[in-house]
Amino acid sequence: MNYNYYVYILTNKYKTVFYTGVTNNLYRRTLEHKMKIHHGFAEKYNTDILVYYELFYNIESAIKREERLKRWTRKWKIDLIEKFNPQWVDLTNEIGDARSEAGMTSAKNAPSTAPTTAASPSGSG
Repeated sequence: MNYNYYVYILTNKYKTVFYTGVTNNLYRRTLEHKMKIHHGFAEKYNTDILVYYELFYNIESAIKREERLKRWTRKWKIDLIEKFNPQWVDLTNEIGDARSEAGMTSAKNAPSTAPTTAASPSGSG
């Protein structure tokens, strides 16, 4: 059986704070952030706009990537987000739509596609 794991970056409406996390259900986890279900960093800083994500097929790789991204500079993260999502739109609806396309939910729009991994900036380790 295949498992999907996601490394993701959330920001707030002012784009001043980033939250980097890992999950096995990106849509559910993003909704949890939006509903402020878990108390902590994301709730305190209102980071509930999904601006970036990557797909992995094993948890060890996902956790390593999350740890690496957490060490990145703000500029590197901004560059990564802008290559993936130039308009900084909230991708939550798009991933919900992708689940609908796969027969998992009842969203309305067609999904957008995204690369499964992103290249690290040179010198990032």
